[in-house]
Amino acid sequence: MNEPLALYLHWPFCAAKCPYCDFNSHVREAGPDHARFRAALLRELAHEAARVGRRPLASVFFGGGTPSLMEPETVAALLEAARTHFDAAPDWEVTLEANPTSVEAGKLRGFREAGVNRLSLGVQSLDEEALRFLGRRHDATEAVAALETARALFPRLSFDLIYARPGQGEAAWRAELRKALALAADHLSLYQLTIEPGTRFHTEHARGAFSLPEDDDAARMYEATAEEAARFGLHAYEISNYAVPGAQSRHNLAYWRYGDYLGIGAGAHQRLLLDGAMLATRRHRAPEEWAARVERDGHAAVEDTALSPQERGREAMLMGLRLAEGVDPARVERRAGLPFAEVVDPAMLVALTEESWLEWEGGRLRATPEGRARLDSILPVLLR
Repeated sequence: MNEPLALYLHWPFCAAKCPYCDFNSHVREAGPDHARFRAALLRELAHEAARVGRRPLASVFFGGGTPSLMEPETVAALLEAARTHFDAAPDWEVTLEANPTSVEAGKLRGFREAGVNRLSLGVQSLDEEALRFLGRRHDATEAVAALETARALFPRLSFDLIYARPGQGEAAWRAELRKALALAADHLSLYQLTIEPGTRFHTEHARGAFSLPEDDDAARMYEATAEEAARFGLHAYEISNYAVPGAQSRHNLAYWRYGDYLGIGAGAHQRLLLDGAMLATRRHRAPEEWAARVERDGHAAVEDTALSPQERGREAMLMGLRLAEGVDPARVERRAGLPFAEVVDPAMLVALTEESWLEWEGGRLRATPEGRARLDSILPVLLR
């Protein structure tokens, strides 16, 4: 209960749905009712704060959807409410996701004045053809202009890129990444393109409209990513996230370290340890129905389930082994309420360590760089 909270606030609206995206995002041609959704977010936040009690608050993350379509006044009101309900750390991290379209870039000063001190830009590529393929509404020139504007306004800046795209090879990715790293500040999120069920890409890929690079080619691009980032002083602290020392996303570290976090808004999830029980909460996904439930009940939780110790242990390991720092078994035991030997299979732990997929260092268990690239295969056999 003494650990700081992380707070996630979800804005579910986008100007368009990207073909690779399976997030809870929705397009409203006429635009959302900003006043209604601001009031609903404030009310659900107040409801959860009353349940949690006054706790330290280390980070706030505005995600989506596209939070940069919000009005800066909404951001300011939510941050003021967060300060009212919780004890905000003097150096709290306040991140807002934005797209680098000229319209959204024009609002960046307003978000900075509202209290945002870390911006995450969804650049995705610096290649014009790739941007069209990915369904992005900005071009490379807009992306560079938005990055330059953001660097002048925000103390901290991150941006996303997607690689292992159709037809992309290692040499082309290295060249694009070097260009991006020359524009970077202190953090980058670099994701391999994956095909998610329910997306337009899933349908197109299934009918053979395009193909992704072979696994070996994608693996070489993953290795090249770390090499190129390191040349610019950014190191992988998580499978897809790179930062200069001290610039890691504090908010996302709360997830990966299996800390307590609140999730407010349509479709948001949260994990909260209350009275010895780890509660997993999920909210209604449809924005208008979510708002109606909040207006009626003060919240729109559709699930609020106490996880078993085994489930808690699995979640802690699934998240923690993504990190370069790995996991502290004592912390896993505290958060799970279960001995570490009942979370992992001891025999498989020994075998995976002997194969150099996992290693112990300073009392922590972590995946080696080769192991982190194979976690999808390692975790099912390691965890009970």
